[in-house]
Amino acid sequence: MEFEGIVYKKLPVTKGVSARGEWQRQDVVFELPGEFSRKVCVTFFNKPTDAESLKEGQTYIVSVNIESREYNGKWYTDVRAWRVQPKQVEAPAAADMPDMPPFGEEPAYAAPAQPMAEVDDLPF
Repeated sequence: MEFEGIVYKKLPVTKGVSARGEWQRQDVVFELPGEFSRKVCVTFFNKPTDAESLKEGQTYIVSVNIESREYNGKWYTDVRAWRVQPKQVEAPAAADMPDMPPFGEEPAYAAPAQPMAEVDDLPF
């Protein structure tokens, strides 16, 4: 899934050690623009450089995986980022192009002196 969001807040980095080795996690809250803006907390797991490069107030395109798990009868949802790209500012291409001048009246051509005979050169 992919969405466009503005970095609202970067939360502190959490580090730990598991059976598989050391891990690092950082949560970033994105605000989704719209009539009723919503906030989504996205986890960057073992991607310290991706989370460090984000700047609060900047707009990014974020690709995430969403997964829910059950633990002791309760469900927990995890939103993990796998790619984040800064939103490119689009240059207004049409604004640089001036409007075309209006068309003038069509020229009046002189009428032929004699009407031309219609030639039927179709093979059928």
